[in-house]
Amino acid sequence: MDLKKVLYDIACAIVDHPESVHIEEEEQDNVVTFVLSVAEEDTGMVIGRHGKIAKAIRSIMKAASSGTGKKVIVEIK
Repeated sequence: MDLKKVLYDIACAIVDHPESVHIEEEEQDNVVTFVLSVAEEDTGMVIGRHGKIAKAIRSIMKAASSGTGKKVIVEIK
């Protein structure tokens, strides 16, 4: 499963400007870090009230990576 594609699809569905969604991927040992950047006006949509949307995105990514044996970290810029 392509975890970067999963995160990209989730982010594009949430924001108003999907063309501005960019994801950087870093992998060290068994830890994959995704840095999600969106347009400045879409940042609030991705984070949500009190971080609820960001927490949900991280939970989905954790579930999606469960079969890979890798730990996934999602950072939002």
